[in-house]
Amino acid sequence: MHADYESTPQVRASRIASASATRLHGRWLLLGRIAWVVVAALSFSLFLLGLLPYATQLHTVCLTASAACYFDGALSPAGVQALHDLGVSLDGYVWYTVVVTVLDALVWTLVGLLIFWHRSDDWMALLAAFFLVAFNPTLTAGPTSSFVQFSPLWALPVKCLGFLGAVLIGLFLYLFPNGRFVPRWMGWMLVPYIVLEIASIFPPLNSALNANNWPAWVYDFLLLTLVGSVVFSQIYRYRRISTPTERQQTKWVLFGIVIALVGMLTLNLAPLSFSLQSGLFNVANDSLFFIVLLAIPLSIGVAMLRSRLYDIDVLINRTLVYGTLTAILTLTYVGLILALQSLTHALTGQAGDQPVLIVGSTLVIAALFTPLHRRIQALIDRRFYRHKYDAARTLTAFSATLRNEVDLSELREHLVAVVQETMQPSHVSLWLRSPAHDGTQRAPWRATPAVSSEGR
Repeated sequence: MHADYESTPQVRASRIASASATRLHGRWLLLGRIAWVVVAALSFSLFLLGLLPYATQLHTVCLTASAACYFDGALSPAGVQALHDLGVSLDGYVWYTVVVTVLDALVWTLVGLLIFWHRSDDWMALLAAFFLVAFNPTLTAGPTSSFVQFSPLWALPVKCLGFLGAVLIGLFLYLFPNGRFVPRWMGWMLVPYIVLEIASIFPPLNSALNANNWPAWVYDFLLLTLVGSVVFSQIYRYRRISTPTERQQTKWVLFGIVIALVGMLTLNLAPLSFSLQSGLFNVANDSLFFIVLLAIPLSIGVAMLRSRLYDIDVLINRTLVYGTLTAILTLTYVGLILALQSLTHALTGQAGDQPVLIVGSTLVIAALFTPLHRRIQALIDRRFYRHKYDAARTLTAFSATLRNEVDLSELREHLVAVVQETMQPSHVSLWLRSPAHDGTQRAPWRATPAVSSEGR
């Protein structure tokens, strides 16, 4: 029993047209590949040349404001003291930071190389490969930025490379996954986006033309408008234009972007609880920042290479369930400890025994885990995966009926009803063949349902 919901002529024609519209041939294919090799070689070469100046910069103790220290990657005197108190030398901090930075750049570059190697004849895939090798290695406060300070003659090429990476990632988000602006007027949104990137990268930092010196409301308005246009374009494309495969690609990319944004938001809020002067926070924050950003290239790599696309629904489901479960249990755990401490202090006038409170709260959390996990799983399945949830319940009920039902007519009605409810075809027919037709007595009857999915 099988229904192929992609088999309608309209969907098949749309998928073929979408694939052919992004193909490169002949001279354009050769030029695209040469351009990618040049950009990738230049980007990674500048990154490697900047590693030594970057390490030297990290060794320098920053005596200015904490924001400037964070931008340069150097530690403040308080940060050096915090590392010393933990038994970590400045050399250890430098090696750790350099290794994490190199590994992060390698992931971005290797994903871009993998996409280029397998899909360079598709210009949408080539576009993704371009910004993956140009965007991350040219981030500010990294080795490439340090190389520019060491050799100012490379300032303009590095700015051009950073501008190319920033524009290409915006262009990719507007065009992904089928290479067309949807709606068509969305292409005009690239104009303010390019203007904003030019103003953010090329003017001197003290110039009035630099976007960082604009009124905050102007910059925020432009940024929110551009982000909103990308979100609107992807939602409109997903609901009106995309084929089933393109929808799964969109889910992968949006999943990676959402994970990265949530992670960066959490890291930006962390200074409310930790001191920037400690230095230890800077080390952990930088490492986690690189890790959460890796969700973007990895999800794009899976989407562009179309590897196990349909696992994304399971991944999203598990993320929603365990993310919600972790948040609730964490808040419950902290709340229990605070409540028990307050209760102990109110009854005895003394602070409660901390190990006893921690053990008690841990036991409560352990008891809550399984029932809370089940409730959250059922709630998310009903809310976000209603069709699959109802289908699973229907099949479970039919399995129980199949074991107990002996009336052939009743069983036939149950079978047709289950197929209708779970697969929702446009037509269902059931053919019963007598065992006398094949000369065997293996079963008193045989049912072969014919399912038609046309028009779905």
